[in-house]
Amino acid sequence: MAGVTGRVWEPSTRPASTIGAAPAEATATAHAKVILLGEHAVVHGAPAIALPVHGLALTATVTRTDRPLWIDSVLYRGPIAAAPELLAAPVTAIVETLRHVGAPATGRAVRIDGEIPAERGLGSSAAVAAAIAAAVARSCGVELDAAERFALIQAAERVAHGTPSGLDARSVVSDTPVWFQAGQARELPSALGGVFVIADTGLRGRTREAVAGVAALKAAEPDRVAGILSRIQECTQAAVDDLAGDDRAALGARMSQVHALLRELTVSNPHLDRLVASAEAAGALGAKLTGGGRGGCVLALAETAQNAETIAAAMRENGAERTWMLRPEETTA
Repeated sequence: MAGVTGRVWEPSTRPASTIGAAPAEATATAHAKVILLGEHAVVHGAPAIALPVHGLALTATVTRTDRPLWIDSVLYRGPIAAAPELLAAPVTAIVETLRHVGAPATGRAVRIDGEIPAERGLGSSAAVAAAIAAAVARSCGVELDAAERFALIQAAERVAHGTPSGLDARSVVSDTPVWFQAGQARELPSALGGVFVIADTGLRGRTREAVAGVAALKAAEPDRVAGILSRIQECTQAAVDDLAGDDRAALGARMSQVHALLRELTVSNPHLDRLVASAEAAGALGAKLTGGGRGGCVLALAETAQNAETIAAAMRENGAERTWMLRPEETTA
């Protein structure tokens, strides 16, 4: 099939002592993520903050077989040689992982269970690649280290997105909030006690289009766009103290401010704006689009779990296809 990248590394030269016995079946999981602050600015070198969404997760199960490589997903079930282009990224994760550990590209069936909605800014393609890479390696008796797993996720993400920043690859395997800038990630301390509501517009995000639109706007109006990106960066940096100090009101205000700035960058749309407005009218401390924009999801911050339920109901009444909660125990570190 088209779209599969070349090698990430030469076949593995791991010492035999570092490779365990290959099990008959191996599994691995990964979860979704949301960008709290910093989307689009991160493309231009500014920082971003991402949060893990453990409630949206998937599992890859790899079984040893006596047939060619096989994939079983909600989109396609069959040999990877005949897989549709839509599965080029997962296929890349399978092939590159086998190549990396020095195993033959045959004799494995990969099943993907669970669903993170695709093209919603939730990191679905990175999560699929993360789970596949770890499970395939384990099926060969190999535990990937963090750098190896990141590189394999990025190989798949390049097929899916062209030039991924690496934010999704870091976030979908992190148990804590992530500070990401210029390809580097670190754990971010958080004591936040509020509850986030994630609302799906039901519309696919158009990240490539949005990123290209911001680049075109920056070329046409460099000073204005630079100012917008700078203000987004200031909000992202200030949010570090908001998270550490559980300043929910300040963080919410920054979220709403950043949404207004993202609107100026033309990456919002009426569906996103309506959900943001409905969340704020229902008592949210702040709300914004999350991810690439022009579709996808909205993230709102509620003071309490009870407030969150009210906000989620209001967003569904105003067009959200579905909502999820992100509770304090998932965002504290």
